[in-house]
Amino acid sequence: MMSASQFRSNVGAIIKRADGKILIGERSNVAGAWQFPQGGVKKSETAREALGRELQEEVSLAPAQYRVVESKGPYRYIFPPGRTKEGFDGQEQTYFLIELTGPDLNIVVSTEQPEFAQFRWIEPSEFKIDWLPNFKREVYRQVFLDFFGIALA
Repeated sequence: MMSASQFRSNVGAIIKRADGKILIGERSNVAGAWQFPQGGVKKSETAREALGRELQEEVSLAPAQYRVVESKGPYRYIFPPGRTKEGFDGQEQTYFLIELTGPDLNIVVSTEQPEFAQFRWIEPSEFKIDWLPNFKREVYRQVFLDFFGIALA
């Protein structure tokens, strides 16, 4: 069992529109890999501050355009053998359910740090577990169960 210090602190954002649909992004470096916006928490930040920064960087959402409904975690995953990120063997994530307070027109792919090639809105039940690499699947199964009561196959 790994100690907590071997996990990089990370936040994930489930962005929900008024119609109940959620935002997923296709990773720019892996075609067909869809996931929620997420990112690391810097040493000088709280998870909530990291969430604000990641939403601004990855989907161009300013704090005035959403509200945080709830957060859950930690959820942990370990990277595949031989892979690390910033010296960590895995990530410990806090997920935030975000509700848009206005139209979704402001959500655009970042031109500075294009982590995503494109975005789309789906019903939570439409999410397919095989859009994810194996090492992230258990976390997503738990997140969908915890936030939506949906058991992903």
